[in-house]
Amino acid sequence: MDAFVAKLFATLSSVKSAYTQLQFSQTPYNPEGIQSADEIVVKELKRLSEFKQAYLKNHIDDHDRSPETAILLAEIEEQKNLAKTYEITGKKMASQRLLKDSEIIFLKEKLEEANRENKSIERRLNSNSSSTTRDLNLNLHFSTLNPSNFVSALKQSIKSVRNLVSLMITEMEFAGWNLDLAAETIQPNVVCHGNESRRRYAIESFVFGEMFDGFGNPGFLVSGRRPRKAKRQQFFFDRFVEMKNLKAKEYISWKPSSEFAKFCWFKYLKLVHPKMESSLFGNLDQRRLVTAGEFPETTFFAAFAEAARRIWMLHCLAFALDPDGGSIFQVRNGSGFSEVFMECVNEEVFSSPECRRRVEFTVVPGFSFGKSVVQCHVYLS
Repeated sequence: MDAFVAKLFATLSSVKSAYTQLQFSQTPYNPEGIQSADEIVVKELKRLSEFKQAYLKNHIDDHDRSPETAILLAEIEEQKNLAKTYEITGKKMASQRLLKDSEIIFLKEKLEEANRENKSIERRLNSNSSSTTRDLNLNLHFSTLNPSNFVSALKQSIKSVRNLVSLMITEMEFAGWNLDLAAETIQPNVVCHGNESRRRYAIESFVFGEMFDGFGNPGFLVSGRRPRKAKRQQFFFDRFVEMKNLKAKEYISWKPSSEFAKFCWFKYLKLVHPKMESSLFGNLDQRRLVTAGEFPETTFFAAFAEAARRIWMLHCLAFALDPDGGSIFQVRNGSGFSEVFMECVNEEVFSSPECRRRVEFTVVPGFSFGKSVVQCHVYLS
């Protein structure tokens, strides 16, 4: 009987070890590890079923080995399984530590950036500066609104989206993604070959494309509300002013049914595919909260919400400048470079011998308001 119990515990420890391996293989996704662990679980469950039948039929003696040998072998097997479980748990804890380290680095960078911005604002306030950025953030008036205000807001929007992309790439690297393959899937005509700059801009182009989709529509694809043209500019300017001093979470807490809240939820669900979220974070918790109209308390979603807030405010400014929202444009891949309509993001391309440079892809769309053109950002070959 002692030998039977020892073998039973050894089998249970094997199931526990395999289940731990199964959990570990979920994030980052490892299909081979999952299949191997699944096979072991099935095998050991069958073995437990055999033990049950043997016990019910009172066939629990091992006639091939002495009880002492059977007990010793079972204990050895149990210890091996325990060691394997501890090893997998150790790897899982190490992975979690790496993730926390990456979040700490990101938050430190955000803190340093915030400190730099605070010092810059203090200098401008002390010197009574009247820069465009200050006008946009502190003293913007509808009567003096002009395209330069839009350009300043666009720069802030680009910065916030790039912060989001940086965090997204960090999560992808931690999850074991092939970033070259991801970038080449986004831009099929691009071959990265480990080119980090090209890869990053390709991923940026995807995020900017999703965030700006529907920009030319007054409701930004989340609302059918269309104020009359005579009042449209003032309406959108008032919405801009209403939001400019609030963080995304603060605004959504204040107005949970607002069009911005709908925009935020809509863009997240569109930008982050369920498979992508599961791969990066190991679950769909953020998606479930967003679907329920709740604000996920994660570093990633905070970065996304700030980017969404900036894009939404930019949209409000566009329609405050022009009742039709001006126009938004991209450049066809393969087009020749034009300094009038385009700004190059990979300036190192100009260090090569003179040749006709072509657009590989648009990273950030361009805009026009009457005769004023805001250049799009392009990656050149």
